[in-house]
Amino acid sequence: MWTSRRRTRVAVAVAALSVAALTAACGGAGTGKTTAAAAAGAGSGGGGAVLKIKDPGNAGPLAVAKKEGILEKRLAEIGAKVEWGGSYASFTATIDAVRSGSINVLEGAISPVLGYLANSGDIKIFAFTDQVTDPAAPQTDGLVVKPDSPVKSVKDLVGKQVAVNKGGRGEYLLLLALQEAGIPADQVKRVYLNPDQGASAFATGKVDAWWAIVRAYPEAVAKGARVLVHGRDLPDKDLNMQAARVELLKEHPEVVRVYLKVLRELTAEARQNPERFQNVFLTQGPTAVSGPRLAEEVAKARYAGVPRFATAADGTFVTDVAGIFQKYGVLPGTVNPGDVIFDLKPAA
Repeated sequence: MWTSRRRTRVAVAVAALSVAALTAACGGAGTGKTTAAAAAGAGSGGGGAVLKIKDPGNAGPLAVAKKEGILEKRLAEIGAKVEWGGSYASFTATIDAVRSGSINVLEGAISPVLGYLANSGDIKIFAFTDQVTDPAAPQTDGLVVKPDSPVKSVKDLVGKQVAVNKGGRGEYLLLLALQEAGIPADQVKRVYLNPDQGASAFATGKVDAWWAIVRAYPEAVAKGARVLVHGRDLPDKDLNMQAARVELLKEHPEVVRVYLKVLRELTAEARQNPERFQNVFLTQGPTAVSGPRLAEEVAKARYAGVPRFATAADGTFVTDVAGIFQKYGVLPGTVNPGDVIFDLKPAA
């Protein structure tokens, strides 16, 4: 009897081991992925991580990446995935989304993120894009006035009101322009408005000038605005940057590297074939562009800088931009470049 029971237990154990071996060989029921492939993904730095990015809109490298599922494919190779979030009306709203965890990677200039960096250690910059210096490239910002305005130069702004985005690129460039012209900043009233509000205030004459940036700039010029100075005319150190939440950078650096690699590849492709990166989802509607606006966006894409890994040497850009804001009381705290730049570049 004992021998019979013992044989039964041994048979059950062997059967269980056989099932386990078969399950392992097949990758588990319903996974559609072998254990070896799963192990390779986990060992590559993905580990089930989720890259969370705001909606890229209707143009640009990330719009193409979303439409064609490029990030989905590339991240799946290392056991990670991407989630596309919503769109945000301002950089402040984007920062709030980062704070809440709705997105964990963001793009923008150095200037608007400084306030967050000075007061929080949960994001770091991992990439920068150098300034476009080719004189043939379209301008992307400018201090504009009405065509019949008596203001002919930056020095004529004394006693005037200028619309800028608070703590952002518009305010940084205005302060830099005033400094270069030798005008005390307190002699020009800065009116804090987001781009849509700035456009309305400028159009209705509620402000004397406006530092128009990104898409607002070509629209203002198309409507007849006269430009006093461009950011490219100044010693502008406010580079475009990519930042991510620290836990993503530290726990899953390979996921962020894949993101940056895809962004670099598509930006380089857009320089060669810019038309493909316009009106990606829609050719009609409020997000679509045509005519002169389309030609302008195509030209900007042709000259766009390709993002690169951040290095310790880039701390000078952070220091310079923060220095302007600190000098004029925009940034009460200090920003140590060593605390806000993350070395993502893999070891050679």
